[in-house]
Amino acid sequence: MTMSAGRPSASTTHVDVAIVGAGFGGLCMAIKLLEAGRGDFVILEKGNEVGGTWRDNTYPGAACDVQSHLYSYSFAPKTDWSKRYAGWREIQDYILKVTDDYRLRPFIRFGQEVVSAQFDQEQGRWIIGTRSGDTIVARHWVLASGPLHVPAIPQIPGLDKFKGKLFHSAQWDHGYDLAGKNVVSIGTGGSAIQYVPEIAPKVKQLYVFQRTPAWVIPRDERAYSALRKAIFALVPGARRLHRARLYWSNESRVWPIFHPAIARTLQKLVLRFMHMQVKDPALREKLTPQYTIGCKRVLISNVYYPTFNRPNVELVTDSIREVRAHSVVTQDGVERPADCIVLGTGFVVDPRVYMNNFTLTGRDGHTLGQDWQRAPEAYLGTVVSGYPNMFMLVGPGSALGHNSIIFMIEAQVHYILECLRQLERNKADYLDLKPEVQRTFNDTLQQNLKRSVWSTGCQSWYQTAEGVNFTIWPWSTWRFWLRTQRVDAAEYEWVSCGKQPSKGKVKVPAATG
Repeated sequence: MTMSAGRPSASTTHVDVAIVGAGFGGLCMAIKLLEAGRGDFVILEKGNEVGGTWRDNTYPGAACDVQSHLYSYSFAPKTDWSKRYAGWREIQDYILKVTDDYRLRPFIRFGQEVVSAQFDQEQGRWIIGTRSGDTIVARHWVLASGPLHVPAIPQIPGLDKFKGKLFHSAQWDHGYDLAGKNVVSIGTGGSAIQYVPEIAPKVKQLYVFQRTPAWVIPRDERAYSALRKAIFALVPGARRLHRARLYWSNESRVWPIFHPAIARTLQKLVLRFMHMQVKDPALREKLTPQYTIGCKRVLISNVYYPTFNRPNVELVTDSIREVRAHSVVTQDGVERPADCIVLGTGFVVDPRVYMNNFTLTGRDGHTLGQDWQRAPEAYLGTVVSGYPNMFMLVGPGSALGHNSIIFMIEAQVHYILECLRQLERNKADYLDLKPEVQRTFNDTLQQNLKRSVWSTGCQSWYQTAEGVNFTIWPWSTWRFWLRTQRVDAAEYEWVSCGKQPSKGKVKVPAATG
């Protein structure tokens, strides 16, 4: 490779499959490609290590809200999970081990952020560009970046003028000592309810700014005994049975989701849980959501509510008027001192927003930004009409509110491999989903969402700013598994480009960057 201006010149690589992202989704895709004898692929990862969400989110108390034995690959079991719900470190260690066990590192290119993808219709190839200026020419590509990787930074007047310490929960500064500090925490979502109880005993004063309260249910914090771990290791059937029990118990949660009346009945139990943990009636009222449980993400914690009984913790429900150099001022005029502000404000999950600088051009000049102008949509969260041989993992309409996303990822990966096999059987160069198939599927999906708890009057990260729920799969996960077991050839157009040119003749745009 030649050198220019102190850095390597841009390179062009030809592969059968390009995978974007080295989190749970991208690694699963890679493993299954290898098992299918398809070793001509590359993983493009913008970070410097695998893990995605679990590489980045290292804040105090960070843990999964899906049980350990279910939040792991079915084909790569871990028999010695320490407890029912694992912390981030144990999950990241699992991901690192799986990466090494399946010898995936030679396929990964770190520090490669993808910024463009263009379909060459004549050649049946995707031309993928990275910020470093490199180009990947791929017959297929899989977007496995996931929806939780771009921190959401709120637009608060004066935030840029704050003179203290400021960081997002996904970019936690472990070198900053919170002891004895006045700390402002903005947001009460999935991250905040985990780090707030952890930092409260250390700080001088903690102000928790809440826009909308969340429904919080108890968490099973039991550890697995040495005997239980030994049984799981020696008797694989026992571990599989335990995993199956967890799956079906989680799957039973769909009933309150599909029937809001059941959900409202369950609210009484959750309110009783809150009453047992929060002493002050006025505080309980502030912590009580005014929407049906499940409409927004349900959170799990045994220690979040009791944190507000502490004398050094204040729940603030007035909106923020401005941030000053060393304080935060609310609309009622109260000024609270701040040495540190922690943004527990979640992530930008609408791909139209976090991909706004990503040029993605499909067949016949289609651009994803234009096609998703109303709302992001896909077929089975995996394929998008007009974008041949492009696949997604955890795409629109495939995320969950009740079970393990790893289950969905494995089903999607199976479907993608079936698409590749079908392409070969049909001797076609690319497949393209028929637009009427995607339209019918998404109309049905939206109709079902309207009958669910997600349409009972709340705004959540499942929705676009316009109120369209583009995120959630509104049925049982076993239905998703059934739908992804085989590819219905009639739903696709199968296209042959004629004789393929040699790799050296594929047209590649001049690299930029």
